[in-house]
Amino acid sequence: MLDYLAIGHLTVDRLATGVVPGGTVAYAATTASRLGLRAGLLTSAGEDLDWAAYLKDIEIVRVPSPVSTSFENRYEAGRRVQRLLSLADPVPVTSVPEAWRNATIIHLAPVAYEVDRAFPKVFPRSLIGLTPQGLLRRWDGEGTVRQGRWAGDAALLEGCHTVAFSDEDLAGDRGFLPLCVERVPLVLLTQGARGATLFQGRQREHFPAFRVEEIDPTGAGDVFAAAFLIEYNLTGDPRHSTAFACCAASFVVERPGLAGIPDRPAVEGRLAAYRGL
Repeated sequence: MLDYLAIGHLTVDRLATGVVPGGTVAYAATTASRLGLRAGLLTSAGEDLDWAAYLKDIEIVRVPSPVSTSFENRYEAGRRVQRLLSLADPVPVTSVPEAWRNATIIHLAPVAYEVDRAFPKVFPRSLIGLTPQGLLRRWDGEGTVRQGRWAGDAALLEGCHTVAFSDEDLAGDRGFLPLCVERVPLVLLTQGARGATLFQGRQREHFPAFRVEEIDPTGAGDVFAAAFLIEYNLTGDPRHSTAFACCAASFVVERPGLAGIPDRPAVEGRLAAYRGL
């Protein structure tokens, strides 16, 4: 049985420095593995990259697709400009291995509409978190990605225990935050260098970011969401788990790609300093 299962597209990310694996599932499952959990991911992808070589110690079930989802990413004035180059098939609900249906933590992580609303029903005993960025975006005929209105539905939200997204994700749908607060017990809004806000019903609390020199922000929100789910499952304390997630995410921006994702001793060391802020 898995401790942590991430579901969504692995992606081929084309950067100015070359081609690297990406997608929320890559960052989330790697976070879980480095924090000491048995991690797996379920994806639909092509054979563009040797996924297992990049994602060591992670169990991968890949539903074959003619192509992988691929993005071109560049940053202008601190903001990501993204273009969709190719799109993999959706991840079928029926592709969940029987042995994985009792995974402790489920992370639904769409990047391009690939996760169906029926997935929460497959995991009635699991802690389920959603990072909905892939349901809050659109792309034009050139593939240029822009923020759009929420493309999911209430059934998907109501099947989740937590939802985490960034303030940038809300650019096309400011009504999405109150919708989540109404329907999901724990809502996390990440705000880059300003930190994160935890919503528990009508209660909200802001947590500052752990200050570091930013090199590459890619994946920080994914690591934040994964770290929160893992620590919340362990402790049941959403305030502590938010602080833990802020510290975990701070490592990621210091190095490009998956290399910056920390292990538990590193996060706990930084958490001790964070509590003194």
